[in-house]
Amino acid sequence: MTEPDDQDTEMGRSERSKSSGSRSRESSKTFSRSITKEDRLLEDTDETLSEGGESYLEDEESEEEDWEGSSSSFKDYYKETTGDSRFMDSSGSAPEEAEEEVKKKISDNFFYDYTDMVSMPFVTPHSDLPLELIILVHSFGYDCKKRANLQLLDSQTVLYIAGNQLIFLDLKTKEQMYLRSIGGAGIGVIGVHPNKTHFAVAEKGVAPKIIIYEYPSLRPYRILQDGADFGYAYVDFNFCGSLLASVGSSPDYTLTIWDWKEEQPILRTKAFTQEVFKVTFNPDDDEQLTTAGSGHIKFWEMAQTFTGLKLQGFLGRFGKTATSDIEGYMELPDGKVLSGSEWGNMLVWEAGHIKVELCRSANTVCHHGPINQIMLDEGEVITIGSDGWVRIWDFETIDTADVIDDTGLLEIEPINELQVDKNVKLFSMIKMNDAGSNFWLAQDASGAIWKLDLSFSNITQDPECLFSFHSGAVEALAVSPITYLMATTSLDCTVRIYDFASKVFLTHVKFKQGGTALAWVPRLVSFTGAQIIIGFEDGVVRVLELYDPKGLTIFAGRRKYSNADLHLSRVFKPHTAQVTALAFERDGEILATGSKDETVFFFEVEKDYKPIGYINTPGPVCQLVWSPVSHPESTLLIFCENGYILEAPLPTIKADVEDLDLVTYEIKDMRIKCFHFSSVKSKILRLIEVEKRRKLKELREKEKEERRKRLAEMEEDGEIVEGKEEEEEEVEEVEEPLPEIFTPSTPSRILCGFYSGPGKFWVSLGGYDSGFLYHCALPPYDESIDITKRKDEPIDFRFLEGTDDNPIHTITFSINQDFMFCGLHNGAIRVYVLSQNDSLLTTLESYWHFTVHDNNYGCITNICASFDDHFLVTTGADGNIFVFTIFSLFELRESVKAKVPSPRFGIESEPIPEDIEDPKAYSIENARRKREHDKLMKEVEEMKAKKREQLKALRNQYLKLLEMNEELPKHMKFKRTDFNIDSKIRAEMNRKTAHKIQQVEKELAWEKEKHELGLKKLEKRFRDLLEGDTIVVHAIQSDHKITSYRLVKPSKYFKSKRLSQSDRRASKLERYEKEGAGRKDSLKETGGEMSVPEESIIEKGKLFRPKTLSQIMIDNQIVKTKKLILKAERAHQKIQQRKKEWEELYKSKPADDYEDPKDVQAIKEAQVYMGDFNLKTAPDYKIPEHMRINAAKKEEELGQLDSMTHSKKMYLNKSILSLRDLKVAVIEEIQCLVQELKNIQSTLHASQCIPIPQIPQIYPEEVPEKRFHYDEEILLAFKHQLRKTEEEKAPSVDLVGPLGQGGGFLRSSYTKDGELTTRDSLSRASRTSTFGLEIPKPFEFEKAEPSDVEMEILKRKEIKDIYMQQYLANRIKELIVTFDAELHLLRHQKLKLDIQMKLSDLNHVTLFQEMLLLKNFEKQENILQERVNSLDKEEQEMQWRINESMKEMEEKKNEITRLQDQEKGLYTTFQAAVGENNKFANFLMKVLKKRIKRVKKKEVEGDAEEDEESEESSEEESSLESDEDESASEDEVFDDSICPSNCDVSLFELALQLREKRLDIEEALVEEKKVLDNLKKEFDTLSKKVKVVATNLNAAEEDLEAYQREKQQQLNEILVVIPLKFHQIEHVVFGEIPTDLSGTLVFSNQSLSRLQGRIVQLQEENSKQQKLNKDWRERRKQLIREKREMSKTIHQMEETVRDLMISKFGRVIDLAALQTLSVNTTLEELRIRKLRKELTNAREIKEWEEKIAQVRWELMMKTKEHTRKLHQMNDLCIEKKKLDSRLNTLQNQQGNAFQGPRKADIVAREKVTHLIQLQADRILALKHEIAILRKKNSITLPPIKFPPDRRTDE
Repeated sequence: MTEPDDQDTEMGRSERSKSSGSRSRESSKTFSRSITKEDRLLEDTDETLSEGGESYLEDEESEEEDWEGSSSSFKDYYKETTGDSRFMDSSGSAPEEAEEEVKKKISDNFFYDYTDMVSMPFVTPHSDLPLELIILVHSFGYDCKKRANLQLLDSQTVLYIAGNQLIFLDLKTKEQMYLRSIGGAGIGVIGVHPNKTHFAVAEKGVAPKIIIYEYPSLRPYRILQDGADFGYAYVDFNFCGSLLASVGSSPDYTLTIWDWKEEQPILRTKAFTQEVFKVTFNPDDDEQLTTAGSGHIKFWEMAQTFTGLKLQGFLGRFGKTATSDIEGYMELPDGKVLSGSEWGNMLVWEAGHIKVELCRSANTVCHHGPINQIMLDEGEVITIGSDGWVRIWDFETIDTADVIDDTGLLEIEPINELQVDKNVKLFSMIKMNDAGSNFWLAQDASGAIWKLDLSFSNITQDPECLFSFHSGAVEALAVSPITYLMATTSLDCTVRIYDFASKVFLTHVKFKQGGTALAWVPRLVSFTGAQIIIGFEDGVVRVLELYDPKGLTIFAGRRKYSNADLHLSRVFKPHTAQVTALAFERDGEILATGSKDETVFFFEVEKDYKPIGYINTPGPVCQLVWSPVSHPESTLLIFCENGYILEAPLPTIKADVEDLDLVTYEIKDMRIKCFHFSSVKSKILRLIEVEKRRKLKELREKEKEERRKRLAEMEEDGEIVEGKEEEEEEVEEVEEPLPEIFTPSTPSRILCGFYSGPGKFWVSLGGYDSGFLYHCALPPYDESIDITKRKDEPIDFRFLEGTDDNPIHTITFSINQDFMFCGLHNGAIRVYVLSQNDSLLTTLESYWHFTVHDNNYGCITNICASFDDHFLVTTGADGNIFVFTIFSLFELRESVKAKVPSPRFGIESEPIPEDIEDPKAYSIENARRKREHDKLMKEVEEMKAKKREQLKALRNQYLKLLEMNEELPKHMKFKRTDFNIDSKIRAEMNRKTAHKIQQVEKELAWEKEKHELGLKKLEKRFRDLLEGDTIVVHAIQSDHKITSYRLVKPSKYFKSKRLSQSDRRASKLERYEKEGAGRKDSLKETGGEMSVPEESIIEKGKLFRPKTLSQIMIDNQIVKTKKLILKAERAHQKIQQRKKEWEELYKSKPADDYEDPKDVQAIKEAQVYMGDFNLKTAPDYKIPEHMRINAAKKEEELGQLDSMTHSKKMYLNKSILSLRDLKVAVIEEIQCLVQELKNIQSTLHASQCIPIPQIPQIYPEEVPEKRFHYDEEILLAFKHQLRKTEEEKAPSVDLVGPLGQGGGFLRSSYTKDGELTTRDSLSRASRTSTFGLEIPKPFEFEKAEPSDVEMEILKRKEIKDIYMQQYLANRIKELIVTFDAELHLLRHQKLKLDIQMKLSDLNHVTLFQEMLLLKNFEKQENILQERVNSLDKEEQEMQWRINESMKEMEEKKNEITRLQDQEKGLYTTFQAAVGENNKFANFLMKVLKKRIKRVKKKEVEGDAEEDEESEESSEEESSLESDEDESASEDEVFDDSICPSNCDVSLFELALQLREKRLDIEEALVEEKKVLDNLKKEFDTLSKKVKVVATNLNAAEEDLEAYQREKQQQLNEILVVIPLKFHQIEHVVFGEIPTDLSGTLVFSNQSLSRLQGRIVQLQEENSKQQKLNKDWRERRKQLIREKREMSKTIHQMEETVRDLMISKFGRVIDLAALQTLSVNTTLEELRIRKLRKELTNAREIKEWEEKIAQVRWELMMKTKEHTRKLHQMNDLCIEKKKLDSRLNTLQNQQGNAFQGPRKADIVAREKVTHLIQLQADRILALKHEIAILRKKNSITLPPIKFPPDRRTDE
């Protein structure tokens, strides 16, 4: 039997799966047998159950057979196993045959049979279950987070992956067509052929395959194998579709290039060590590929090496840029690659490195988030990002992008951009094939497919959402109990409703948090089945009501309704964490909710889900199951993830308890049963192993018994001995130990479960305990036992085949309980057939199994059957929702449609409950606890208030006692310290008070800082922007007042002057040219003038003081030469001066087309200011260069206007401020005067006193800066006022008076400030009164009658006081009147300025509108201007390069001419050296002209280059050898290596030397000609480019001019306001001003009068110019006549000069050359050098002669000495002979001992002889040298070197 999860793709395997129903299997026990793999291997060895060639699949089959646990004998089991092995052996040769077939070319018409290959459901044998038990009818999901999961096959068909199916979706009809995977292990990725004729499906699993299908026939065309180990990550066809590239997923990441039509891999290598996302071909070069993935990008190239074609990869180096995952990239045509990054910028890769990083202006990112795809379409680069934006970029800008600074960033801006929608995460995009349109389909990772229009025109359509899906895993599913409706929810925060019978999506609603649990309200609660209840991840539970909005009352103007709508009915929050389970009690009275916060909450459904209470659980709740109706009691089964299963009874509903009386909702008295699961899987495996060994032992015993019987019948002894030996070997076998009991340290997670009976349940676990369904029984309730220490084991189990590593996650039953539907971890559906009332699952054998969701991450989260068991719905973690039809005996109706419930009466007007959107909102229990806490705190506060009242009463009593103490006599009073009962208490109180104050300050520090920062922000926002507060100065006697301007600080346009890109700036080339020209001019000025040296060119040297005759001759020659040179230089200077004068004269001569600059300027002015010009509104108006305006200039105008208005307002504000200060000074003076007046009136009689003038006061608005000054008194008053206002709670009454507008707080401050302002004046007044008038009288005398003198004095004093009184009053009045006059005058000035400011405001508005308009045009204008500037710069650079090329060409031509002259000079020199009538002239000329092989000296560049150039060098050598052979054949007559006899050797050597020079010159000529040819080519190329650039420049300038015209037209449409008075309007109709003034012209009187005066001036100028024109015509005729006569005179003089030259010189000569021809400087210098050399040589000869004489004298002396010594030696020899003879006679008897000459004498004689010979040789050499020196023009030879023996001998 095959593994259901790993269906094979081969035909044999599929046939076997089809025929598997015929194989037999019997079951006799409730548990299954199992053997381990090691035991199977041992069994195979002992019993030879399998052959050596069995594959791993056979081991799997034998393992599955053992797990089945059939009751047949071991022999039957053996037969089944061997039968399978034989089948596998026969199929094992299939790959070899396939390899032989692959070698042959596959026919283009060959197709595979899809029906033989497609994966089929697995059905257990003898189960009679049809393969079509459930059939896929529709898919509502979409795996939106899968890469490249949206492909377009034609204009209306979309292809995407859904689990194990390919879905073909028709965009028009929205119909779906399905194609199942071949292997059954999932689909990794899909790719479409460029021609849309084929598409590739890369599957997953062990050794997955790539199937190429033909479209639209959908037949398998080719199958590619062995490209990856477990799956493919991406596939891509090349541009022409002949090749396919694939990259594997983890762990191999193999990159393979396929010849897919031949099913052959071309190249294969490992792409990278980390995850690879994508691989693509370069559209322009099939030999280049790119891969990208996690933290890398890699560039591949197919390279031809000596071992064959290979893939060479170059890893991209990020360098300074942060390493990034790369999702999207694009190959550029020139080989560069443009990629995205995680942070949203684009990276340009070149040669494996980042060339530049592209960002937007201000270093903002191109996309906020990763860039997922980059494409090139119609010359534009399109990028899509996770931020939901599609941006279009200019391709040329990106292609030519380069680094401009050290940051590596380059700022660019998109051409167009489109935001699809909020919360959209674009993942991929494909272009639709509609002709003439620019529509795209986009894959949204948030769960949608969009249709986008990227035409960016006036008729561009808005993005359209074609399909909407869940994003990510579907968390919950519920099916309607009465119709074909289903509801789903997910963590994408949406709840969706589907009609799965009619395959229609109805509606959806979105919340702030994701949904995690869902249940359809039963009919017992909602009879219409219209309510669903959803739990969310923040713990909130919402009840939604579904209704058909078409049933509502329709009013006029109401929007168009959809097929269904959802109404929020209830909202409550029972939990603080994710809600994981919802369950209604079987009678529908109670709702139970479970959560990960380890609680289960109960609600009373009938009373609007009134909370009953909650219980705590020992772990997170994963499932809630209420007991069915068959159970006697209603109980709730609670499954916790950590292995605990609880059973809670039905909670009691206390009707008499008010909700407000409850302190907490926790139910503490509930009798909850608990089951703590303990792992028993190892025990089960141990029992299975024991049973297997027992049966194996019995089988062996039977075989031994049969063997003994056979041996007993045998008669041969040898065979009997062998049998005994075998028996002994069998006896010696030792059994292996049984598997150990294992318990996992971490409890396995509970996945799902269900009731089997009262107190019993089945449960499925994951992890180690998967593979079984465990039957458990709940223990009785025992309060004393700690549930965390319980270890409970199941009572029974059922083995689930193939679920050891693939557990069951969800289980549901059909209505009749005859089917059990299971959802597995790998996305497979398993259907078990059950017997009637089989709650113990005794018949859990036959099943149907098929994988529908993704095998890796498509775990089935929910599975539900429809209310009538006709449909089955599954949801998975891969986001897919599949709807199946369940096989039944009757057929479904053709058109089945769900009925949406009708709306309740009044549902439209029913108020929607307030939703809980804050995830931190209180849950029901927390809210109850918060309420209780608040209630407790309120009671505490009431107690505190009572205590405070008591303390207040005691404090009042204490104050009364203090008052009584103060009334007592002094001797009876208590001191204040006497009231201190204990000083320590007061000290402690003071300490605590200080501590509390510190604590309060610390507590309020944050608030203080917060309010200070708030105040600073307010001041910065509202006050700091102002240069000063508004000051209102009031008049004193009238109601007039003047207000200063509210001046804001200068705007950004104030004095702003920014550089405009449209302003043309001189390029570096232009500046270089200017500087270069300046340099050249300076060089000409400095170097052009020839300086005449005062000293002679030849230096004067004196070696001897007395001058000899030769020295005198040399000096005379030098002086003569100097004079000749000076004369020639003077003549040359004179000639140059004359030439310069002639040049200046010719320069001053006007050309034939010469125009006077004044005339040209006048003509230009006339063209500008005269004639009939177009208005600015004309369509062909051309804007002059000086009148062109841009945003920068307009901002400058705005700045100037702001500056002007600001300065004027500032000046007036200063004047008003001075006026305010004047008023303050006046008031202070009036106060002093009033005080003096009071002092005077105090001495006068009341009848003589005049009324005292009222002192003016300062208003608060006159001193606004003191509004923000406060002190403690002001703050306390403000606090008192606030408290009073709160107590009264009455509307504030407007205060009357000058201080009323300021309010209480400001009033008190102003009053205090007013007092402060007059404090100095009061002090001065007090001082004046003190020292002046009020003199204290220390003593009082009795009054006496005054005398006459005193009376006179008093009378005079009275008269004086009356006068002073009147004077002071008049002075006060004068001050007031003067101030008011100043105010009136300034007020009139301000009114005039107000008019000007209003006009400037109107002008400001106009300028600002123009600036906004110009800014809109600025971007495109800058682009056009930059293009013009760049083209202009490019043209200038090219022109400069052309000029440089021309200069280089001229230089090269001169160099070639120079070389040719050198060659001619070389031949001339040779002819001169050979002379005439030389018989060897022809031979020497041949030697000179012969072409020989020359070895060029080159630098060794490296071994690699030598190897590469070895072949070329060998070819060159061979060619050179051939040339030599040819030359040898031609030149056989002579041999240039040997000089012929009788030929001058020096001439021969000269010929060889000149030949070398000739060859050098010829090589240099060849090189120069090559360079000249290259320069000519470059010149031609540049000339063509200049023409192209000039054309482009003209076009760009025309575009810029058109754009300027369009801008001017837009500026003309701006309305300008001009205020006019009635007398200024002269256009009247019948004495009235017309209503329509659109045809009028606004002109100033000054301009009008100037124009009228200009008419008269132009008439006068016209007549004057006509007169001048006539005079100049006459003058021109006269000049022409004079010119003709002068030409004749010049011609006659030239003829005369020519005749005189011929008569004198015989030919025409150059007089200038004749005048300068005085002396040949070089020749004269050579002559002087010759004379000096002769003088030096004579001096040296004399010295040598003296030396020779000295040497001769020494030689003579030596000779004499040697002669004397020879004579001595001769005498000695004679004497010696004599002595010898005497000795001979005397010693005859001694023999011949002393015969022969002595050795010492022989040596001495030899030395003397040698010395004499050396001296003779030296004498000869000196004589020869002297003879040579005496010869004329002799060559001085170096002195003769003698051997070193001479000195030693001497």
